[in-house]
Amino acid sequence: MARRRRDAAVLSNRAPSLETRPRVNIRALFLLFPLAAGFEACRSGGLAMKLAVPLGCALILVVGDAPIRQHRDVAWVLLAFAASMIGDTFLSTRAGRESFYLAGIAAFFVAHAGYLGFALRNGRIHRILLTLLLAGYLAWFVVQLGPAISSVALRYAALAYLLISCVAWSAAAGLRLPPAAKGAYVAGIGLIVFSDTLIALKDFLKVSDPSFLILPTYYLAQILITWAVVMRGVPPKPGGTPEFASG
Repeated sequence: MARRRRDAAVLSNRAPSLETRPRVNIRALFLLFPLAAGFEACRSGGLAMKLAVPLGCALILVVGDAPIRQHRDVAWVLLAFAASMIGDTFLSTRAGRESFYLAGIAAFFVAHAGYLGFALRNGRIHRILLTLLLAGYLAWFVVQLGPAISSVALRYAALAYLLISCVAWSAAAGLRLPPAAKGAYVAGIGLIVFSDTLIALKDFLKVSDPSFLILPTYYLAQILITWAVVMRGVPPKPGGTPEFASG
């Protein structure tokens, strides 16, 4: 009898428990849908597929084992995806109309505000990165980009968008999340800034050679941001005041 107990104890120690086995987050698998939509949007350029990427990402965040009511900060990312859909609509249908271009920039400004809101709820602004980004992008705007924009309204809109892009990326770098989730979020915001830089080069500086990367990097950014939010685990308790990090 004692020997049976010893054998049972050995077997139980060898068998991995359900708690120690790695768990696969099923919602992460649904990212294949926006990935496929992004591929089709790059291939066909259809507006429906363009909108399907942020819409699919938003649905992934709402449906599942941790819905929006349990993670209120996810509302910031949902706001960003909704604003991105509005911006995509305006920019895809602008047909040379400056008012549509301005509306698109305004919508994407709100999207960056959403990404920034999520980051500040889960971390703080990385001051060193913010200084470097502002120094580089403001110098580029003053020397090259700004003078190339003939419309005063577009020039100021581009400047405001440039500023919030730098702040949002810096806030992403200051996230207090698990390394994989933080890395995906930082990469996602960085890809949006990269994609927007290519748009500025194409539309205002007439540099179109790398423009084929605009859509792939933009859709990959949204997928990475969604993956980061899905895999980040339980968010920190709300109520903290955003602060600045020195590095």
